[in-house]
Amino acid sequence: MKKEVLLPVLGAFLSVLFMSACREAEGVRKPNVLLICVDDLRPELKSFGAHYIHSPHIDALAKKGVSFQNHYVNAPSCGPSRYTLLTGLYGPSGNNALFKRADKIAKGKDKVTPSMPEWFRTNGYTTVSVGKVSHHPGGRGGANWNDSTIIEMPAAWDKQLMPVAQWEHPRGAMHGLAYGEIRKNAKDMAVFQAQEGDDAIYPDGAITEEALTQLKELATDNDKPFFMAVGIIKPHLPFGAPKSYLEQYKEVVLPEIQHPQKPTGRTTWHASGEFNQYNLWGKDPNTDKEFAEEIRRHYAAAVSYADAQVGKILAELKRNGADKNTIVVLWGDHGYHLGEHAIWGKHSLFEESLHSPLIIHYPGMSHAGANSEAIIQTLDIFPTLCDLTGVEVPEFAQGASLRTILEEPTAKGHFALSYFNDASSIRTKTHRMTLHKDGFVELYDQTTTEGETNNVADKYPDVVLELKQILQKNLVR
Repeated sequence: MKKEVLLPVLGAFLSVLFMSACREAEGVRKPNVLLICVDDLRPELKSFGAHYIHSPHIDALAKKGVSFQNHYVNAPSCGPSRYTLLTGLYGPSGNNALFKRADKIAKGKDKVTPSMPEWFRTNGYTTVSVGKVSHHPGGRGGANWNDSTIIEMPAAWDKQLMPVAQWEHPRGAMHGLAYGEIRKNAKDMAVFQAQEGDDAIYPDGAITEEALTQLKELATDNDKPFFMAVGIIKPHLPFGAPKSYLEQYKEVVLPEIQHPQKPTGRTTWHASGEFNQYNLWGKDPNTDKEFAEEIRRHYAAAVSYADAQVGKILAELKRNGADKNTIVVLWGDHGYHLGEHAIWGKHSLFEESLHSPLIIHYPGMSHAGANSEAIIQTLDIFPTLCDLTGVEVPEFAQGASLRTILEEPTAKGHFALSYFNDASSIRTKTHRMTLHKDGFVELYDQTTTEGETNNVADKYPDVVLELKQILQKNLVR
């Protein structure tokens, strides 16, 4: 063959090989991860059975993924729950849990295992955090949570961002109301609010816009997969959302509050301190039914506002094409009482504080739209994401991969362990047992209408013994 003919043929052949190699490389590229954390979100979503709630975007995600209807957090408070999510470990029960971990790292005296984002980062991922992912939005300490010398999660993120817009600093945005209002004295701040305006008048509007910007940038990086976490603040107190979201609930008939009475025996009941620190205009929702309904409507409006932010993020993921190779996880950091057991808030070891939504979607999953009734826990998310991405599951992770359930949603789960202050709790398919530090036991039969209003520990000593043994064997903190 002549040289002038050979060269073009050879060039074409090499081009085909190159394109084939590129396609092969694209085929084995690890999936991206998009983790969306929503603060104080109980399973008050249409896809989780709350039919009066307007949550179209999260519900659309549920139709594409598997919804874990019996997901339980490991602690009923923001800081320790996020500690478990982000480390794959049971941990301290205080809101400063991650800062304590960072202090150990700084001192170098104790061996500290990598966090989930750090693990993915060392395995070739670009890691980005926007909003409230760890306890402090933006992941910094100091008086206003913006001191760059005090990092909540060292070595975790390539970028950890918290846009504050007119709220001045992350602390201001965390408890911010419309048009830049910052909490100074909580008693002077309304417990709920609905102002005229678009989504940008509350802090989550700025968080979402930054998330969209980061997604656009990450989608253009063809060299590395990304692990991106976005933390939406609402429906955290104070319950603020643009008025248009509240108007959706104007004519809605709310369901009755289940078990609204204060427990008579010993429990982990509390006096709703976080809630009651706000301006309640001298009203008590436990005795004022109209006020209680008003609070619940504003909570619902904040849920719908958060849902809209989720919708924008998922729309951008699809617009830039990254959805074709991205695992999406939507997670509520704990539950929330809206009058059950006469509690307004979290921080108990009752079902309402510990039960939160979890949805997992990945491209090509075979059971899109399925509901799993398996008992599972937040601790399981870290090993699950490793399993789904092909990243090595670390030996130190204390949870179990949910891949088997994702592939067959009728598969059985296990149990969920939780803790707060001086008590710990175990939830099985049929019971919840709470063990106090001094040995006192609460046992509730979840198959009865009485639920967590009737302590049956004295009637079933064999069940108590069995659950105690599981709790003591597995809860390593």
